[in-house]
Amino acid sequence: IIFMGTPNFAVPILRTLNNSIHNILTVYTQPPKKKDRGLKESLSPVHKYSEELKLKVRYPKNFDTEEIENIINLKSDVVLVVAYGKILPKELISTNNIKFLNIHPSLLPRWRGAAPIQRAIMNLDKSTGVSIMKISSELDAGPIMMKSKIDLTPESSYLDLSSKLSELGSKMILRSFELIEKKKEKFIPQNESEVTYAEKISKREAKINWNNKAKKIIAQINALNPNPGSWFNYSGTRLKIIEAKEITANDEPGKIINSNFTISCSKNAIQILKLQKEGKKIMSVEDYLKGNNIKVGSNVS
Repeated sequence: IIFMGTPNFAVPILRTLNNSIHNILTVYTQPPKKKDRGLKESLSPVHKYSEELKLKVRYPKNFDTEEIENIINLKSDVVLVVAYGKILPKELISTNNIKFLNIHPSLLPRWRGAAPIQRAIMNLDKSTGVSIMKISSELDAGPIMMKSKIDLTPESSYLDLSSKLSELGSKMILRSFELIEKKKEKFIPQNESEVTYAEKISKREAKINWNNKAKKIIAQINALNPNPGSWFNYSGTRLKIIEAKEITANDEPGKIINSNFTISCSKNAIQILKLQKEGKKIMSVEDYLKGNNIKVGSNVS
């Protein structure tokens, strides 16, 4: 196997493969990023974990002819892509005798693209899952080998759901490799009429719109924590909500309706449980209220 991945989501899958009978020839990940005003380079989670496992790591900025030849010369059976963050060139994925597979955290063709976990939560989907597919030249459009579903709840958060889907993908890929070894794999084309796209989360989406229903705002908070986080302005300060719950109450959207920092929405209200002041640490709402006054009846924006 050649493994290609970058974020935390890919780490449990890499761990599972490393502990299996399969042989990881090398790991590809995104190049280190500059951190702390360019003084340090930050390695990706997959890069760090690969070094712990003493696996070979490559992090090219692009796939030039030399890099493509390097992959082909490794003579792997499978190139497995898990949230790598780069599009593989056509000349690479058309290589004979190598299967190019992708583990995608959604029930394809729903939520193709960059942010499938966040979009499923924000859209209040009842379920999501993991798809294992053959990589094609079009984004997340290849035929599917295997899918597995899990249910969502109003409490589903990005971190929790990402962890569950990663563990699910770890189990599925081992079953997929068994089928490939027995030459029993089947790939079913996606239904193009059912395609939806999970666009990358934009910064403007992080600001809370109090004209939405409380249920929708809770989903936004859960989906966008920890990054970029859902925020609002109060008394000239930006506050990021880390955790909140829905309360049955109705008033003008954006109005603080009690001393527990409960804010009214278009339907019902949300009570803030944890928040983060700009430039400060995460704290409980009780600790925040000890040092900050809020005025019941005033409005946030």
